[in-house]
Amino acid sequence: MDAHPPVRLLIHGATGRMGQALLRLCREETTGCEVVAAVARRVDTRVVDGVPRFTAAELSGVPAFDVAIDFSLPEGFDAILALCVARGTALVSGTTGLSDAQKAALDAASTTIPLAWASNFSLGVAVLHDLVERAAKLLPGWDCDIVEAHHTRKLDAPSGTALTLGTAAQAGGADPHYASIRAGDIVGEHLVQFAAAGERIELVHRATNRDIFARGALHAAARLNARAPGRYRVADLL
Repeated sequence: MDAHPPVRLLIHGATGRMGQALLRLCREETTGCEVVAAVARRVDTRVVDGVPRFTAAELSGVPAFDVAIDFSLPEGFDAILALCVARGTALVSGTTGLSDAQKAALDAASTTIPLAWASNFSLGVAVLHDLVERAAKLLPGWDCDIVEAHHTRKLDAPSGTALTLGTAAQAGGADPHYASIRAGDIVGEHLVQFAAAGERIELVHRATNRDIFARGALHAAARLNARAPGRYRVADLL
């Protein structure tokens, strides 16, 4: 029996930290995926390691692909979503800081294409999300605080992951408060604390290597390919 052909990927935000990790993992590891195009705001070299590169202004001219993986900025998000809808291809996005209008556009697009948006593609955070909601339900009236720490180049605060965890806390009945730290080269740390008189509970996830997010996004892309239209969670795909 012939092996399945590789999933053809478009990497959007290719020169960012996540974009670079995705390109390296596709080059170095067996992922079941093949990068056919890389897109960035600016391109200095047209082909790198056999992958053609395109500027954001040239997005409409990229070759055929099965799934786009987007780790860019909110100002670049509309164009990649529109391209996926126009071509009927899947989208995996980890771009945070989206506006309400952009979130609504995601919902609308999910009626015609399969897509997965997540603030964090690690399995550990998916588990943490579940634990936070369960703790909030079991601890009514306790104070809930979410503290997140990232590298100094991260622009949005609180992080998308912190807000997602806050949504889980609210689903359990808590009223979360947020604090953000930007320091050094911290990959990502999230602490959810529940406190009452005389005691507190801390739920923590620490990422020490960005590759966990990139691998999660690649796994999601491979599993999202050829799915029916809809919005999928990380837990649905990993």
